[in-house]
Amino acid sequence: MLNNPEKLSSFSIGEQPNSVKYVETQQVKDGVECDVYTFEDDNTRDLAIVRVAGGFKTPLQRVLKGDKTIEGFLDGKAALTVVSKDGRSQKYTFESEEDKGKEVDVSVGQTMQWSADETTGLVFYEICEPSYEDGRFEILPE
Repeated sequence: MLNNPEKLSSFSIGEQPNSVKYVETQQVKDGVECDVYTFEDDNTRDLAIVRVAGGFKTPLQRVLKGDKTIEGFLDGKAALTVVSKDGRSQKYTFESEEDKGKEVDVSVGQTMQWSADETTGLVFYEICEPSYEDGRFEILPE
């Protein structure tokens, strides 16, 4: 899953295709890497395509700033856990082709973490509005 994936030139949001430009691939942590993209005609947001190897998790992160953080499922089997400021936890599961493109908005103050299925792994996207900058997320101890 983490070996040389094809880079995108277009990414659809809803039914609307958008031209994107590949920027770089980042190794987030063991078993997690992401391809960073910019939208060619829209500098108000950016896109990350994140690959998580089977049995691995993304870092536990708190959203510290930004207008909108969208987490969207693309492939594999996984769970996304979102915890509100008041401690309420919501777990979203993604297990089939029908789940492809389902999105979860994560608000400032909430924490989030994706967990990939042991056997299939996970591919998801993240759209940040405005575009990502350091300090948007806080990595928390697990």
